[in-house]
Order: sequence, then C-alpha cells, then structure tokens
Amino acid sequence: MEQIILSAITRHIQDNKVIRPSQHGFMKGRSCLTNLVSFDDKMTHIVDEGKAVDVVYLDFNKAFDTVSHSIVLEKLAPHGLDRHTLCWVKNLSGWPGPKSCGEWSEIQLAAGHKRCCPGLSTGASSL
Repeated sequence: MEQIILSAITRHIQDNKVIRPSQHGFMKGRSCLTNLVSFDDKMTHIVDEGKAVDVVYLDFNKAFDTVSHSIVLEKLAPHGLDRHTLCWVKNLSGWPGPKSCGEWSEIQLAAGHKRCCPGLSTGASSL
C-alpha cells in the first residue's frame, strides 16, 4: 500500500514541478556523487570564464532535529496535498512524532537506504 501511495506522491511532485531539476538527494537516478559531479562541472565552467568562485559547505545533518513537525506539514499543504494525505504523512510508520518539546527526532531512512558522502551530509542515496 505504501508503495502505491509513494508512487502517487512522486508522480504528483514530478508532474507539478514541485522539486527543482537540480535536486539530487532522494531522487531516483541521482545521488551525492551526481550532485558533486554537477557542482564541480558548474564551478569548472565559471573558473574557465575567468570568474572567481567562493564556496561554503553547510552541514544539515541534524536540520530536522529542531524543525517543528507541524511547520513541515503546513509547508506541504500549499503543494496540493489534501488533508487526508497530510494526515497520512503525519502518521507514517517509521516517522517520528513530535517529542515532548515539540521537536522532531532524527528521521530514520527506509530499510535499504543509506546516507552517502560521509561528512557532507547531503542526504540519502537515490531511492
């Protein structure tokens, strides 16, 4: 059942261009490696044009530890997800509920999905 719902949500996201084409993490056929290759290619072109490049790497590994579950759901709502789907997302098995302080605990990735590029914390390998 979850696979059917995942397929429907994925199709909605792709059909309505909710996620930018430059997104690599959590996208089928894309990974940390494709992200790094794409980034390196863009930086190489900029340097080849004689322009300066500054790069800042940010670690979002614990980003969801301090984000309110309800805020994430509020941000999902404008993207066309009805209240039943939002409720289903809120109650997904394996997703943490809010802690007593109202924050998320770390999201556990589905079985078989691994973090990639240790140290970069750019997300999971492609689904």
